[in-house]
Amino acid sequence: MQSIRNIAIIAHVDHGKTTLVYKIIHASKIFRENQVFDDLILDNNDQERERGITILAKNVSVRYKEHKINIIDTPGHADFGGEVERVLKMADGVVLLVDAFEGAMPQTRFVLGKALGLGLKPILIVNKVDKENCRPDEVHEEVFDLMFNLGATEDQLDFVTLYGSGRGGWMNTDWKVKTDNIIPLLDAIVEHVPPAPVHEGTAQMQVTSLDFSTFTGRIAIGRVFRGELKEGGQYSLTKADGSFKKVRIKELYTFEGLGRARVESVKAGDICAVVGIDDFEIGDTIADAENPEPLPRIAVDEPTMSMLFTINNSPFFGKEGKFVTSRHLRDRLMKELEKNLALRVQSTDSEDRFLVFGRGILHLSVLIETMRREGYELQVGQPQVLYKEIDGKRCEPMETLVVDVPQETAGKVIELATQRKGELLIMEPKGDLQHLEFNIPSRGIIGLRTNVLTATFGEAIMTHRFVGYEPYKGTIPERISGSIISMDSGDVTAYALDKLQDRGKFFIEPGDEIYQGMVIGEHNRQNDITVNVQREKKLTNMRASGTDDNAKIAPKINFSLEEMMEYIQKDEYIEVTPKSLRMRKILLDENERLRNAKKETV
Repeated sequence: MQSIRNIAIIAHVDHGKTTLVYKIIHASKIFRENQVFDDLILDNNDQERERGITILAKNVSVRYKEHKINIIDTPGHADFGGEVERVLKMADGVVLLVDAFEGAMPQTRFVLGKALGLGLKPILIVNKVDKENCRPDEVHEEVFDLMFNLGATEDQLDFVTLYGSGRGGWMNTDWKVKTDNIIPLLDAIVEHVPPAPVHEGTAQMQVTSLDFSTFTGRIAIGRVFRGELKEGGQYSLTKADGSFKKVRIKELYTFEGLGRARVESVKAGDICAVVGIDDFEIGDTIADAENPEPLPRIAVDEPTMSMLFTINNSPFFGKEGKFVTSRHLRDRLMKELEKNLALRVQSTDSEDRFLVFGRGILHLSVLIETMRREGYELQVGQPQVLYKEIDGKRCEPMETLVVDVPQETAGKVIELATQRKGELLIMEPKGDLQHLEFNIPSRGIIGLRTNVLTATFGEAIMTHRFVGYEPYKGTIPERISGSIISMDSGDVTAYALDKLQDRGKFFIEPGDEIYQGMVIGEHNRQNDITVNVQREKKLTNMRASGTDDNAKIAPKINFSLEEMMEYIQKDEYIEVTPKSLRMRKILLDENERLRNAKKETV
């Protein structure tokens, strides 16, 4: 019988995981010679291609010699830790990918810590050794120190190291000797990753992922832990509350190459997809019909941030979206809970407002972006960090912030981070960059990226990772500048905008349709101001040369969704529709805002 190896590929964002999986697929000759494919074959979600990151874990398999290797491509960002935590349960070993210049980064520490905690032994790949300024030997030492600090066992510390270039398609045990293939990696996987253990007994399979097909409905994906699953067999589904439900497997698939192959049975150790079971959740166990034994449920870290999701009630409501009611919003959020383990949704005292809890700005923004692409209209409030009471003290989430920045602008970054209660831990040269590490509250990171990129002329590389809860650090200064708010509804005129250029920076341009209460710019002072940008020039029948000056209007500022989430104040919403992103005041009427401000002062 062929032996099975189940491996997960883990790494920091953008260190080359998906590219390496693509090269392994290519090396195993799954494709015909004349078949056309690209190197983003796994990142097939639109957002993954646009952002250049992996968001959802993927399963593929390759055949090498007499072995079947199941490969799980995992996300590198800690915000998608829910994905990482559940798919690592399917693996018997991990391939840790580290950039030969950047070395061990915060997210590397996060995913590696999870893998070591499950007792998995890594194979280290120092990737991109063909880059300038690379330092493979130093990076190898860094990873050893990191694993030691994470409490790795002696066996885990005795890991194999390969060097190479995923994009170049080669691997070797010596980084100075370039080869022409990645066969040394496949040999290392077969030799050092233990074969999937075959446990005898009644069937057990934990659902660790799910898929959906318009023809067959929901598909449960997981690894058979014990026994054997058979097509057409009767089993029990064990739920979170301890209850059991009788189910029947209609179809059974294993992963072959980039697709799935239908099989009659799957033995312990292999990863499979089960069709025919509808009412399941991630973490449920498919077990023996007569004597069901559930596996321990998947433990996922708690969320650290919350946002208010509500229906769109702006004057432009319903113009661009298909799904606009509170029922649509509730159903979509509940559907997301089925597969997004790290997400929590809580109802409020209002039917059309929901508190959504997630791992961070990116985690929540990917959900919002997915919803708007599906045709939903909604509004979201300012992200809020979650506080905890520990030993009678109010505690807040803390993060490790890592910034690689040119030497001449390092001082500005330190100043910005310390203003937000950041504590400088490490400052050292790294090639021609300065490497800075801070311990900083999560709320201090909200809005920091834009300021850091402005101060460093866009050259800073920022990453951060949640580390735990510490006592509250005190107040952090919010955005210094106020908002410029539209006084009326209508189209923006170049004449009015030209006359207001000295008031601040604008997010609109002539011809844009706006409404009363919409945030249209950033005031260059601390207070909010209301302006009329619909005013038209009064025409006369007098014309003379030099009377009419051409309008000189600065280009508008375009914000991404994440930038808006970090920019808005407590009394503002982001209006999200399939075609537009707008910022607005929660209370659109100026008089109502003034009355509300007086109440708060009293």
